[in-house]
Amino acid sequence: MKSYKSYFVFLAFLLLTLGNAAVAQQLPQEREPASVAGNWTIYSKSDDGKTATQQIEIKQDGNTITGHFKGPYQSGGLEGTINVRHIVFRTKTRNVLTFRGMVDGNTMEGNFGIHGHHGTWEARRPD
Repeated sequence: MKSYKSYFVFLAFLLLTLGNAAVAQQLPQEREPASVAGNWTIYSKSDDGKTATQQIEIKQDGNTITGHFKGPYQSGGLEGTINVRHIVFRTKTRNVLTFRGMVDGNTMEGNFGIHGHHGTWEARRPD
């Protein structure tokens, strides 16, 4: 009889301990994506030293972004994603540009690519 009592006490202790460990190891809540909707001005510099100024208008639905791109030589749609502060978007233009970067409030910065050429970019949104 004593061994059954010890067994049940041990089992209750084990279940309590494992239950607390499972609660403590739950994944953290997913963080909301940064808000990037609005009008932005992009300042870019390619690996050959050329600079350009582009305009983008972003619409945001959760992690999905769409909008419009206007550059010095082409314009068209854009589409991409935002994951917390990481942004990736591509232009829907004849010569597709791919932008990758980080968002910090009303500024963004990162790298871009087009036809095997790369460069850096930063963007600002009016306050």
